[in-house]
Amino acid sequence: MIDKDTRGLGLAPATADDYRELARRRLPRQLFDYLDGAAYEEQTAGANRQAFSRLRLRQRVMRDVSQLNLSARVLGQELALPLILAPLGLAGAMARRAEVQAARAAERAGVAFCESTVSICSIEEVRAATTAPFWYQLYVMRDRGYTRELLARAQAAGCPVLVLTVDLAVMGARYRDTRNGMTGALPLVGRLARAWDLLSHPHWLLDVAIRGKPLTFGNLAAAVPDARSLPAFKAWVDSQFDPRITWTDLAWVRENWRGKILVKGVLDVDDAREAAAAGADGLVVSNHGGRQLDSVAASIDALPRIVDAVGDRLEVLMDGGVRSGLDVVKALALGAKACMLGRAWGYAVAARGEAGVAHMLSVMRQEMEVALALCGVTDLAALDGEALVQAGQQLRPGDPASGRHEEFGISAIRD
Repeated sequence: MIDKDTRGLGLAPATADDYRELARRRLPRQLFDYLDGAAYEEQTAGANRQAFSRLRLRQRVMRDVSQLNLSARVLGQELALPLILAPLGLAGAMARRAEVQAARAAERAGVAFCESTVSICSIEEVRAATTAPFWYQLYVMRDRGYTRELLARAQAAGCPVLVLTVDLAVMGARYRDTRNGMTGALPLVGRLARAWDLLSHPHWLLDVAIRGKPLTFGNLAAAVPDARSLPAFKAWVDSQFDPRITWTDLAWVRENWRGKILVKGVLDVDDAREAAAAGADGLVVSNHGGRQLDSVAASIDALPRIVDAVGDRLEVLMDGGVRSGLDVVKALALGAKACMLGRAWGYAVAARGEAGVAHMLSVMRQEMEVALALCGVTDLAALDGEALVQAGQQLRPGDPASGRHEEFGISAIRD
């Protein structure tokens, strides 16, 4: 979070946290809390940020850093930056047709965009608005017939990567949503309070609620043909999360998908090995942004062990708490192939639409360039543990700070 004393005149956003503040002002409280909030006491969401803060970059000088390479090849796709805009449910309620705006910004920046199953804009709408291939995120639902239809639509749209979210067997409790009356029936006073929350944000009301119609789950319209609003979809969506899913179901997904499969939601080494054995092409070390089970490990803390265990067999990405280019450099130094951004692009699109997302990605590029240069590294692919030191520790004289994770204090999570 940004301390108010550092904001200066506040004339222009400089960071993802600046966009968060702009989004907070623009959005109705119930929508901002849906985007910003997390599960239970939100300890894991906070830990995701704090864990990045504990890592320090190792500055090196007097090296030729006149030519820098920030590109990456991720699951067969060439990216200008090792970034993917993560699947973000309900994004189109934050800004008018937000998924299309974000996909266009991602295309301009040369990074990947991932369409959510529960997005407002459909697969076909995003495809029609862009030329670059985008990824598709799937929940394996109880209705396997409709799941198969979604996979076919994503393949017809040319999606090269399927992101299979596996940490949603049951829904975590997000208490901000409960307090805002989003999880159950409300008395008249509560309904009026929620209505006033929407009406008291006229810019959002005009731009999104009116001009941004239809506000429905675009990918699910055929499954619930009579639904005309988000609440009308809720019962069907809630009934589709399947707690019976196991690793054997990955074989069914593979039968119905020709491209790469990226398993998202892995925090445990044994699960990472299961994913590799089941035939995944990659995985995302992720705690769902702290939105599922609170008090689990921060993603960046879980990353090194998983890279050590399966990094030679599949591509390892991560998400959770990534807000800056410096965070990306730290994650890549710990072995991640790329990072996914969730809330960060949600804040930016809510605040300033496509231009906001494009600016945020531009800032992150600049931050990565500075971090690489001042760490004495010219290629992101060359990053390893030597680029990091643990907060509060000094490198010993003559110690080259080997790439082993225990050299910078990560050994505690390896035991």
